[in-house]
Amino acid sequence: MLPDVSSTPISPAAADPSTDAAVAAAAELGQGAATGAGQGAPGGRGLRAALARGLGDPVLRVLMAATAVSTLGRGVFFTLTVLYFTSIVGLSAAQVALILAASSGVGVVTSLLGGHLADRVSARSLCLVLTLTQGVAVVAYTAATTFAVALVLACVAAGASSAEHSARSAIIARAFDAGARVGARAVLRTVTNIGIALGSALAGAALVLDTAPAYRVTMALAGATYLAGAFLFRRLPARVDAPRRDRTAEVAAPTGRSPFRDPRYLLLTALSGLFGMQFALAEVGLPLWVSEHTAAPTVVVSAALVLNTVIVIVFQIPLSRGTEDPAHAGRMMVLAGLLMVAACLGYAASGGVGAALAVAVVLLAMAAHSFAEVLSSAATWGLSFELANPARAGAYQGLFAMGYNVGAMLAPVVVTATALRHGVPGWAGLGAMFLAAALGVAWIGRRAARAA
Repeated sequence: MLPDVSSTPISPAAADPSTDAAVAAAAELGQGAATGAGQGAPGGRGLRAALARGLGDPVLRVLMAATAVSTLGRGVFFTLTVLYFTSIVGLSAAQVALILAASSGVGVVTSLLGGHLADRVSARSLCLVLTLTQGVAVVAYTAATTFAVALVLACVAAGASSAEHSARSAIIARAFDAGARVGARAVLRTVTNIGIALGSALAGAALVLDTAPAYRVTMALAGATYLAGAFLFRRLPARVDAPRRDRTAEVAAPTGRSPFRDPRYLLLTALSGLFGMQFALAEVGLPLWVSEHTAAPTVVVSAALVLNTVIVIVFQIPLSRGTEDPAHAGRMMVLAGLLMVAACLGYAASGGVGAALAVAVVLLAMAAHSFAEVLSSAATWGLSFELANPARAGAYQGLFAMGYNVGAMLAPVVVTATALRHGVPGWAGLGAMFLAAALGVAWIGRRAARAA
């Protein structure tokens, strides 16, 4: 059952009249983007109009700025990290794999911790401290010379990143109402993709020079962007923090039910994490499949990832509209599941044809995959906000983020054990898994809509 609105705390907009226009602007994001798209300019006027509306919201404006600055550094970091470890620090592939696995494990734990802390301390200050921690860790990579040091720094950076993501989600849950939350997430997702794409391009300079000083200077600059972006969180209004408890009261203020005692939310988290394995399919499975099982040139992987980035940037905002309605979110999730089945079958088919046809099939499959990503993200965002107990926004968002992190940690193993090992049957199995997860999420959405 959806939370009883009669017991929901007064919205920030109602408590502070100065925020009415801000919330209204955020609520119009999806509508404005969809209107622009309907006018034939989803990648032009529609996208620009939606981002412009975001800049008109005082909370979203700060989050957009902080996201843009930090993701620029993240794009550099993601592009260079593995090569830096192997080429400059001198670590083996096995050591790098261990570092990535360990840091992912730490991220699973800290995503939950970050959400719980966001219910107890200032979420603004928490985001500031955690972003500063990421920046310091990235800068410190330049001094890493051993496996042990690299392992510690990677765990610190990944742990701080996961915790900060949960705290930021709690901020969104408190700052906006209903559909405005999903609209805000969609805008931030678009800004994130743009920032990472630009950061990856900037990292190209270090790759071209291919020297230790070039890598270290570029990594230091990436860390500096985190440090610069961190202080932007100080501009957020106090209303995004959890309500303060009156310590002098005889009875403690109600804290709401723990998400671990909410079976519906636990199931949503598990199914969303399962479907979220599709990210690893693009990042891990596709490159290895193309290089080892198809006649297509490996450059098609780069083209496919560029296509993915473009689709997410252009369509995430307009296609996120309406997912505050659990029934609509469920329908979008079913479509996402069907698109993932088509994508998996397409990837499988690329292994039995000539080079030119394989390129075309891979790109078509990636298009289906990318729209599945957009739709599933919007649907699960809407449900994760609407089905959460508003009194425990941080804890619920932390649990939801933990589900995604668990899926991300297990995904490389699952993809390798299915598609890469068994070929067509493995791809079919993955498609069935994604469809089953999508149908499960849709079932939750329909039941929630009936109970509302």
